[in-house]
Amino acid sequence: MNPLVVVPDGMDPARFGELRATGGLDVHPENGTTPEALGALLPRAAGLVVRSRTRVGAGLLERAPGLRLVVRAGEGTDTIDTAACAARGVRVANTPGANSNAAAEHAVALLLAVLRRLAAAHRSVLEGRWDRAAFPGTELAGKTVGVVGFGKTGSLAARRLAGFETRVLYFDPSVPEGGARALVPGARRAGSLAGLLGESHAVTLHVPLSDATRGLLGEEALAVMRPGSVLVNVSRGAVVDEGALARALAGGGGRPAGAGLDVFGEEPLPAGSPLRALPNVVLTPHLAASTGESQERTAAMALHQVREFFLRGVLVNGVA
Repeated sequence: MNPLVVVPDGMDPARFGELRATGGLDVHPENGTTPEALGALLPRAAGLVVRSRTRVGAGLLERAPGLRLVVRAGEGTDTIDTAACAARGVRVANTPGANSNAAAEHAVALLLAVLRRLAAAHRSVLEGRWDRAAFPGTELAGKTVGVVGFGKTGSLAARRLAGFETRVLYFDPSVPEGGARALVPGARRAGSLAGLLGESHAVTLHVPLSDATRGLLGEEALAVMRPGSVLVNVSRGAVVDEGALARALAGGGGRPAGAGLDVFGEEPLPAGSPLRALPNVVLTPHLAASTGESQERTAAMALHQVREFFLRGVLVNGVA
């Protein structure tokens, strides 16, 4: 019997159907596989290709005794218990860079939407109003933009933002000044996170979720942000203390004055979240990687990884 590869989280079934056509693998690429259907497939699963929805922990692993490979179709692996996988001999890989351009562009889109108050203006027109004076905006040109995390996505976002004639400031202890300038001419390294927050007119977050970054922007960090600044997060929701952010935005102190958020600590965002009631926030439902181009790149990379692992015994982009 050929190894079964289950793809439960909404990737293109036709793309993964190519694996079945090549022979040697059985593929179940049904979009939006229900928890019940996934549970029925796990006892036979040898491979699993997941996005953000399916969380791979000890409970799932117990139901998949033959599992040998988990591919995270994306970069972050915080939804996968890599230690539990390692203990069971399950290899883990991701698709680094496949979503980076889409996420970088979404960060820029959110920033511009907040600065120009696009969501509120759009609603006003739909409601029959035409009040131009109610929505004064702020230009991006000439401003300092702080980029927290200068990996693939952060550096791409910085390059896009530099095109708006901004001054790019970044904080990432793992990236030296010279390396950053090679990626983004003129980029300047901040000596500390607090220094970046205090100087930047806008801050965009591009860090993975880890013990070190969980709650990175809490009450203390938000309090040192530049008055009138904007915060954008397309990385992971738990990097920001959402309660502290909602209080800061509602308090009228202008630290920050607005936010664009694509990711949240709990998804879907709960109906009672105070972020929903704030007029100075633009919210999107975890869309940063949701472009046709990004999904094609991600599927192609995951397809290659599955084929290499099961048909040739090679782990590509392994993280555990």
